[in-house]
Amino acid sequence: MHGTELAELSTFLAVARHRSFKQAAVQRSVAASAVSHTIRSLEARVGVRLFHRTTRSVSLTEAGERFLMELHPAFGQIEKALENLNAFRGTPFGTVRINVPSSIAPFLLHDMMGPLLKQNPGLRLDIVATDRLVDIVEEGFDAGVRFGERLTQDMIAVRIKTQLRFAVVGSPEYFRGRRLPLVPGDLREHLCIRYRYPSGAIYNWQFERDGEAVDVEVDGPITLDDQELMVEAALQGCGLAYVWDSRILAHLASGALDRCLDDWCAVDDGLFLYYPSRRYLSAGLRAVIDMLKAGS
Repeated sequence: MHGTELAELSTFLAVARHRSFKQAAVQRSVAASAVSHTIRSLEARVGVRLFHRTTRSVSLTEAGERFLMELHPAFGQIEKALENLNAFRGTPFGTVRINVPSSIAPFLLHDMMGPLLKQNPGLRLDIVATDRLVDIVEEGFDAGVRFGERLTQDMIAVRIKTQLRFAVVGSPEYFRGRRLPLVPGDLREHLCIRYRYPSGAIYNWQFERDGEAVDVEVDGPITLDDQELMVEAALQGCGLAYVWDSRILAHLASGALDRCLDDWCAVDDGLFLYYPSRRYLSAGLRAVIDMLKAGS
């Protein structure tokens, strides 16, 4: 088997995993047209149609399903054999693909990517930041980052960060003439900047003090799906924002934003890197985990 055939098979696996030529192209860092051409070439060479294609969907044919079932374990063995070569190297090599919530990615990764790559020059990082709830197995990630309450039992989880904390903030202009909220229930009397998940669900603001947990369904004139925009809306006096405090420290220091309900905003220590329990832990992923744990 020569390199072209291996590339075709690897592309087939990517399309089969994502059920998408576009997503497979993203994973392989090539154009979608190149993925489509490769699959057509593979199908022509084997003389069997492997995918059903429509303008809206991609699915495996019966032959494609059988091919995937037999091919996937073989490529797993190839990956494991390549990984075992790390035992003979000073540092790991290969690509580690990680999914991270976009709301926390800047704070989690800002001071670790440079040192990680300098210490491991053969390592490549492929990081996808999205607040969409991702199935890391289905979408071909080596690992993901989530809060503990969203993890399933078939995952191995490693706690990686302990200093994330929300803050409720508003501009001096907004607070002028308004009563400061003293308990979470007071937020119902305020204009709040709501956050919408990629699923469409609206996030309830969550608080805790002295063991008492409170969820508040807030309301307000603006709903956003990005924390940077939420901060900007707060700066413009649109209402109160509930964001990671790392985003607004400079604005607090300058007086552009003021904090409230501070004693109800507890440190969240439930952030984990997780990966499938049936997956072997590669040297590259181990290096990522060690770096994230060291930064916690």
